[in-house]
Amino acid sequence: MHTTPPFNAPAARRLREALGMAPGHVAYGLGAQYGLQITAETVMAWERGVALPGERELTALAGVLWCAPGELLAAASTLREHRQSRDIGVEDLARTLGMTAAAYQRIEDSGRWRGNERQAVTLCQTLDMSAAQFLTATGRNEELAELLSKAVATRWQAYVKPVAKIVPLDRVLVQNVLEQLHTDYQALIVSTQAWNSAGRERTEAEIDAREFLVRVVEQFWRTAGI
Repeated sequence: MHTTPPFNAPAARRLREALGMAPGHVAYGLGAQYGLQITAETVMAWERGVALPGERELTALAGVLWCAPGELLAAASTLREHRQSRDIGVEDLARTLGMTAAAYQRIEDSGRWRGNERQAVTLCQTLDMSAAQFLTATGRNEELAELLSKAVATRWQAYVKPVAKIVPLDRVLVQNVLEQLHTDYQALIVSTQAWNSAGRERTEAEIDAREFLVRVVEQFWRTAGI
C-alpha cells in the first residue's frame, strides 16, 4: 500500500505566493506541463491541509513552484518519505543499491530493512539520512534498545557485531560507543551500593540507572556524535 508523502501545506502556499501565482495559475501549470487535471480548488485544499497530493502530484507541484520536492515535505520518517524528499525513483534507488526494484519496493511497503550492511550505508548516503534516521525509518529502534540494554549490563564485546549489523556505522565506532556506554552504566550501578543510612543516595542512583536504560538509544547516538 502506497502512502501519501508528509506534505507541508504552509510551505506550498508560501512558495506559491512568493512567485506571485494564484491557485488557478498553479492548477493550469499542473495541467499544461504535467498533464494533471487538478483544479484551483484542489490546490487550495492542499494548502489548507484538508487534502494531500500523491507522489506524482507532489513532483509536478514542485516543478510548477520551481522548488525541490523536499521543500514541500515535512520531516520524513519512513524510507518512502526520505526517497520522495530527494526526488529519487524506486528503480534508480534500487539500481544504486544493487537490488531489483521489486525487492526494494517490498522493503518500503513493509518498513523493514532486508539489505546487507553495505547496502544500508549506500542507502543512507544516497538519501542523505543519518544512521539514527535509518533506524527510525526501518522500525528497528526497539531492537537496538534491547541490544544496547544487554550490552551495558553484561559483556559489551558480545554485542558489537549484532549492533553493527543493524546500525550503518563503522564497526570500530560501534565498539568504542558500546565500551563507553558500558562504563557509564556500570558506574551508575556501582553507585547504588553507596547509600546512606536513610537509603536516599541509593534511591537516586537507582533512578539514574533506570533512566539510563530508558534513554539508552538516545545515549548511543549522542555518544556516537550523531
